[in-house]
Amino acid sequence: MADARLHRTSAALRRAGFDVSIRGLGDAALGPRECEVVAEAPVGKLRRGLRALLWPWQARADVLVTIDPDPTPSAWLASKARRMTWVADVHEDYRALLKDRSWVPKPLLMLLQSAVSGLTWATRHADLVLVADEHVPPRRAPLRYVMRNEPDFTLLPEMATHVDDGAWRAVYIGDNRRSRGLQTMVEAIALTAGDDRPWELDIVGPAAGDDREWLESRLQDPDCSRIRFHGRQEPKQSWAIAEGADIGFCMLANTPAFAEAMPSKIYEYLACGLPTIATPLPRVAELLHRTGAGAIVESPEETARVLRRYATDPLWRADLVAAAREAGEVARTRRNTYDEAASRIAGLVSAG
Repeated sequence: MADARLHRTSAALRRAGFDVSIRGLGDAALGPRECEVVAEAPVGKLRRGLRALLWPWQARADVLVTIDPDPTPSAWLASKARRMTWVADVHEDYRALLKDRSWVPKPLLMLLQSAVSGLTWATRHADLVLVADEHVPPRRAPLRYVMRNEPDFTLLPEMATHVDDGAWRAVYIGDNRRSRGLQTMVEAIALTAGDDRPWELDIVGPAAGDDREWLESRLQDPDCSRIRFHGRQEPKQSWAIAEGADIGFCMLANTPAFAEAMPSKIYEYLACGLPTIATPLPRVAELLHRTGAGAIVESPEETARVLRRYATDPLWRADLVAAAREAGEVARTRRNTYDEAASRIAGLVSAG
């Protein structure tokens, strides 16, 4: 329910005049505001499959939007039988994402990839396919719109005035896994623990399984005493925590799922005037080199060196902040991609 893309899309649909009802998993209190939210607890795989089968048929709406691949076959059939407009919002290249799951045995991986390919084929039959980036399948569909993970500035705070108070703080907002740089961020901050002005870090977002276990254990160590883990928060609260930070982290590993990615948090950090420290994903590196609004790193040690330079080199720090604010001001003038998607959905409904 706290998924940022869900919040942005729901807000745009509301602005376009739709009443929005959401059914999904999680905490209803974290769901999009001014929407009817029905949240149910996570369940086992069998019951999850049953929900994916039944929920599209239980929807009472002019437009059915699916944001998870599981209900795709049922949504396709239900939309045809009940004459609903079906919009499939595809967040990621799920086939590539499976390759990042090193724990999946190869025979099972091949089976899952075949299943994902089948779901992708079915997704092409949606009345409108929204994809998070150009490389995200399906590459071809009768109506396909690239709704990139860009900021919705109505959900972000105004760009605050930067203050050099010497209390250095970094922030990360997003899922927390090793492949998303969790350990790199934590170890980099820990390396500054003995500095005259050590860095602080606020981590906002979910962590699960071994990653959560590692994080909770590591935060007990003295060199991590300035790291705070806030868990999953709804978007407005996430950015309230980020307010006043000096640096944003985006430390995705260069895996098949992320190699072509342009994470939304890069745009969000810049929209808030935050310089970004990131790993060298091609599109991320190109943006930060072009704007001068951040630094590219590949290890905790290199990250710690950048943090120390930011803290001790006022001219470099001022240049980074100025570049980030300039890039953020430019970004805030762009057309909202979510409003464009909502307009296209409204057009489908009007066309009947």
